[in-house]
Amino acid sequence: MFQKFKIALLSIISLTVLISCSDDLDDNIAAGGSIKNFVWRGMNAFYLYKPQIDVLANDRFANTAELEAYHDQFATPEEFFQTLLFDPERTDRFSIIVSDYVALENALSGNTKTNGMKFGLVAENGSSTDVFGYVRYVLDGSDADAQGVQRGMIFNSIDGTRLSRTNFNELLAPDSYTIGLATLSGGVTTSTGLEISLTKMVMQEDPIHVTSVIDQGSQKVGYLMYNSFLSDYDDELNNAFADFQAQGITHLVLDLRYNGGGAVSSAIALGSLISGNPTTDVFSTEQWNPDVQQALSDADPEQLINYFVNSIEGSSSFAALNLSKVHIITTGSSASASELVINALNPYIDVIQVGDNTAGKFQASITLYDSPNFRRAEADPSHRYALQPLVLKSVNSVGFTDYIDGLAPDIEQREDFENLGELGDPSEPLLARCLNDIALNGRIPSSFPRSSVELQELSGSEKMTLLGDQMWTELPE
Repeated sequence: MFQKFKIALLSIISLTVLISCSDDLDDNIAAGGSIKNFVWRGMNAFYLYKPQIDVLANDRFANTAELEAYHDQFATPEEFFQTLLFDPERTDRFSIIVSDYVALENALSGNTKTNGMKFGLVAENGSSTDVFGYVRYVLDGSDADAQGVQRGMIFNSIDGTRLSRTNFNELLAPDSYTIGLATLSGGVTTSTGLEISLTKMVMQEDPIHVTSVIDQGSQKVGYLMYNSFLSDYDDELNNAFADFQAQGITHLVLDLRYNGGGAVSSAIALGSLISGNPTTDVFSTEQWNPDVQQALSDADPEQLINYFVNSIEGSSSFAALNLSKVHIITTGSSASASELVINALNPYIDVIQVGDNTAGKFQASITLYDSPNFRRAEADPSHRYALQPLVLKSVNSVGFTDYIDGLAPDIEQREDFENLGELGDPSEPLLARCLNDIALNGRIPSSFPRSSVELQELSGSEKMTLLGDQMWTELPE
């Protein structure tokens, strides 16, 4: 993405300087000015939905004084930023502003403060207020691992306070807290009186959580649970596929049920490892706001196209499986780069999506710093504000995008919070459904066990991090 259009970037930066006939505006806004000036300048230059926001029009302000008079009505840069978002309840739920870009950079590299308990939060059956948490998985070497927390555990209180729709963000934010364990039956929890105290520390999660090969008669099924698209682990991802290759797998189950997204480059690598498409095939194309789209197109239209790849930096070989079919497990927590992989592969191979609707995020973001060229190197030293706005939407090779309600599964099977099973075990309900479909070669089974209670999942640990379910690319160095 951005790494491919260094020349075009110069055109875009020039465009941000020439947005007004006023020399005063050009000089002061382009040079930095206040933090709010930076917010407007970055959003004016790159925001995907710029045409829908009148305040971001190139000729909206005649000079710096007009701009500052306008944004002075907002108490903070955060408040001003929120007014520049398009349809934040639905279309743009993802653009963020941060006051400390070091924390943002750590999050982008996968270094976050966590106790290692990855969880989901669910509304209790029959209650308009009560919420319970369930443990999805635990990070090796974390405090949760040391304290014996396991997948499938249920908790309904934090530090003795009952979890509710209005307090879970606040209760789960501290570095240390105690979870109150519970049992779950019929979607209703009962406290057990047992508690576990947990403390957060900075960790980098290995996104390759589980790999295994399952023998199923003449079929050998590779299983990969991949929980985040982190480019630092692309080499390890390639190694996992090399192991699948060596074991001669005939089918692949890719588990993205808790994968909230990450680097676009890693999504391209993963899709290419699955299908082995030639590098002349289009993985996805990009649609930016009209100003950026024109600048990139004028420089080189090819810069708007992402192709399949046949190599990974740092790896001596590329372990593509060349599959014509893949089963992908999804839930409402599968977002961004996870959805990009599904959407990009769909025109080329048979993608069998198993589980629930995905989150519905088809846009990518970039990090913008308060500098003349939006890079980190020349950032204003007086503050650490940065923007992470949506800047492009991804379109697959046949033109499909805007799946705001998510990508619907071919085989619907929601997680049963009372019977989560062990990840990677052939009896785990969602994996079992995939294996069943592989064994039947697409024939519909007469019946399959389902939960008798439909519960609403409200949030999860991935949505409570700085980046949430983001998909991102980078400005070139």
